[in-house]
Amino acid sequence: MDARAAEEIFLFEGFRLDRGAGGLFHRDDAGSFVPVATGARALDLLILLVRRRGDLVSREEILSAVWPGMTVGDSNLPTQIWALRRVLDRGRANRSCIQTVARRGYRFVAEVAHPAADRRSTFVRLAPVDSTPQSIVAPHLSLVVLPFKTLSDNPGHQCFAERITDDLTTDLSRFTGMRVISRSTASTYRNRPVAAKQIGRELGVRYILEGSIHPSANHVRVNAQLIDAQTDMHLWAERFDCDAGDLFGAQDGITKRAAVGLYTELICTEASRPTEDPDAYKYIFQGRALQFKPMDRQNWANVVSLFERALALDPHSAEAQGWLAHTLVQRALDEVADAPAADIARAAELAARVLAASPRRAFTHLAKGQVLRAQGQYKEALLEYETASAMNPDWPGLYAYLSDGKLWTGSVEDAIPLAMQAIQISPDNPEVANWYFGIGRTHLVQARSREALAWLEKTCSANSGLPTIHAWLASACALDGEIERARSELGQARLLNRDGRYSSISRLKELGHLGVPKVRAMLEDTFFAGLRKAGMPEE
Repeated sequence: MDARAAEEIFLFEGFRLDRGAGGLFHRDDAGSFVPVATGARALDLLILLVRRRGDLVSREEILSAVWPGMTVGDSNLPTQIWALRRVLDRGRANRSCIQTVARRGYRFVAEVAHPAADRRSTFVRLAPVDSTPQSIVAPHLSLVVLPFKTLSDNPGHQCFAERITDDLTTDLSRFTGMRVISRSTASTYRNRPVAAKQIGRELGVRYILEGSIHPSANHVRVNAQLIDAQTDMHLWAERFDCDAGDLFGAQDGITKRAAVGLYTELICTEASRPTEDPDAYKYIFQGRALQFKPMDRQNWANVVSLFERALALDPHSAEAQGWLAHTLVQRALDEVADAPAADIARAAELAARVLAASPRRAFTHLAKGQVLRAQGQYKEALLEYETASAMNPDWPGLYAYLSDGKLWTGSVEDAIPLAMQAIQISPDNPEVANWYFGIGRTHLVQARSREALAWLEKTCSANSGLPTIHAWLASACALDGEIERARSELGQARLLNRDGRYSSISRLKELGHLGVPKVRAMLEDTFFAGLRKAGMPEE
């Protein structure tokens, strides 16, 4: 072996890295090196880090070398690092071959040797790297769905348990930022009494979902529990009942509701984890958790601030850009932005950037759809909502956005069923006030003031901080004959709003995007007619 060839082979901790021979190998119990499956990007990344052993390699250097000339989503690099650690560190918790330097990059710290070019020796050991042992930190939203158990010998019940496990694994993996261990890997823990902390260490995950199927004569109960793999604490538990004669008919509803409940709990848990040095993800989780509360002017401002801080820490973060774009548009649509035109313009830039970088992620299409809706491009917005929903059909909020899209494009009869579907998937969702509002608004557009009034009252009970809710409630009250109450609600809308749109009919038409011509004509006979009765002047 010549010296140059020897320098391109690296030996460390039972591994041999040799691209010329096919990649990465691990020494087995017999002392032979056997191939280790790694993706091409992971292998390129490992070679770069090992060649620069002991040096801090910045994120920008890695992206330039491993993804040359490509626009890369912000989760790609952490995902490849995580994959390498799972292979190289083999579940140990005390230190990792690859050291993370917060907000700066990565460093390969294991002791490395080269095979010697001179046959008189077997290898040349490189000088050790001075590094402090570190704990392996599992990715934020990393989870394994363990095989659901059943005490029944009935093959149908066992098949049902397997399908619930499979569907939850698939459904959870569709949510933004989730890293879910494959079903085949999770199945190796079937009927094994392994502690949660050990599973977390071996798989490199923060969370474990386990569950059980309990059949009886007339119904079947599905229990699910979320466990923190680091503390072994139960974070969330839910039970779902279904008719024993319609197991597979109930399966889709159970998995959708469980996936949404779990994801919401994970976001809130990550947001509340104590940390001395918050990273971009910390602020993203805090912003998203705050959005689960009733939104008003101050809460929207706080959410924007949190996403801005995340973006300042990581300007390349797809999540920070996408959620900031969505938030800026939504507070403009909710009529509580101080400078709505500026918010929408900035959101448009962010949405275009993140969609180009991450075109296969549902939340990026949602952000783009929101921008298009705010710009009055309703049909184009509906296409983006439909794309996002196809990518993640378990996200209940997307059904509500689809409902809005159908309303403003003139398919009014389709709007209420879509909003009801969101409620069916997640009836206790913190965002349910928005879904009530969509239903109430659509009833009013269709001249059903009594039904509209009932749904808008539910909306106001869940969230009374937005001017648009009070404006629609004012119209519904007036059309239903409650003139004094209508005037009071209109006064509240004016008090909460800052751009004066509720001062007159002409001002409201000037500032609001009110759908395609068909919808504007329907609004004239309903929404605007009610506002006139409530006392809103024409000019």
